[in-house]
Amino acid sequence: MSTAADVPRFKGPNPIIQSMSATKRSNTSTDVKNTMSTNWLSAYGNFITKNNHQVSQIESTLRSLTYIIPGRFRDAEIASESIHSGVQLLSLYHDTLLFRASSKLAQPSLANAPSPHKRYIRFWFLKSPLYRRVAFLLQIVNYVELLIEMAAKRRGERIRWRAVIIIEAIKAFCKLLLLRITKSRPLITPVLPEREPLPEAPTDEESAYQGDDSGYASASGSPQQSSPDGEWTMPRTGMSLPTLPSPGDISSYLLSRVLTADDIKPAAKLVNQLQGSAQVAEILHILSPLAFAVAMARSKNKRKAWTPWVLGVAIELVARQLRDRSLRTTPLEREEWSRRGWALGWWMMRGAFYENVTKSMVEGVRRRMPSLIGGILEDYEYLWENYHFSTSP
Repeated sequence: MSTAADVPRFKGPNPIIQSMSATKRSNTSTDVKNTMSTNWLSAYGNFITKNNHQVSQIESTLRSLTYIIPGRFRDAEIASESIHSGVQLLSLYHDTLLFRASSKLAQPSLANAPSPHKRYIRFWFLKSPLYRRVAFLLQIVNYVELLIEMAAKRRGERIRWRAVIIIEAIKAFCKLLLLRITKSRPLITPVLPEREPLPEAPTDEESAYQGDDSGYASASGSPQQSSPDGEWTMPRTGMSLPTLPSPGDISSYLLSRVLTADDIKPAAKLVNQLQGSAQVAEILHILSPLAFAVAMARSKNKRKAWTPWVLGVAIELVARQLRDRSLRTTPLEREEWSRRGWALGWWMMRGAFYENVTKSMVEGVRRRMPSLIGGILEDYEYLWENYHFSTSP
């Protein structure tokens, strides 16, 4: 039987109680920091949503400055490219915030239906969480690939080409994964939903007009609520009254109100599933940049060797020949292949073709330009000659 003498006594504060108090204070401090962090992010998101037009203009201005700063690629190439990549990543985060805000708004009517590209990308973006993650990863890699190549080049050409191959392999893996997620449908670019401008919040005067029971005009006689395209919204029913067309523009006005088959077709049916040679064509198109990078890394004279360039162009041309050309091809697929056809022009700025053909043409054009424009063009010549991802798709 224990006595009072057997009970341990502590001289001073109890260490167990002190430990429990310290743990509680630590948890409370962590909760406060998490709450503050969440509040800051929420406030920032609200600010971006309410000022999305101004934010887009600022992003466009910063992006343009990184393009036209003379000498940006010579002395401070990593610093300037870091700014450019940072603006692109920040813009991607803003796109996410604005997409969440637009998802909470009412869906547009058939008369103002979004484009087939927006409907198709939005469908897969909302349906598949794996599609969202892979698409975000692919977009982030596209934004930082040139910066990574610049940093790798500081450590030598061998490290640089190893980094280029790894990046191209990651991009090819992401594209093949998207091809599987979409059930063998062609890759439509961009793979993320494009930014859509949000409707501006009504001002105090517009809110006062909306609260007017007359529903027709304010005290100054102006319409109660009108959209940027001139349509007037009725306050009670929420229906819109379109503006009347000019007498000489009736045909185009009526055509703009006509619904096409793609407007009412399910989003998943806007792009057909690939089979046979068409699926092989899509895989070849995805692997073409990786094959070119591997061939360039193995070439001894990388600038003047024709083998990598011929290999890359041949794979692209074979893919175009194997693609589906039947009547079942949708307009969205034809639009994507048309974009890829224009992108073939970048092969004139790569490898041996640029070194042996295009370079002299660019230098001749530069000499005829004013000094400011010629200086900027000279800086881009340095970029095209020394970095793979400056002309990579």
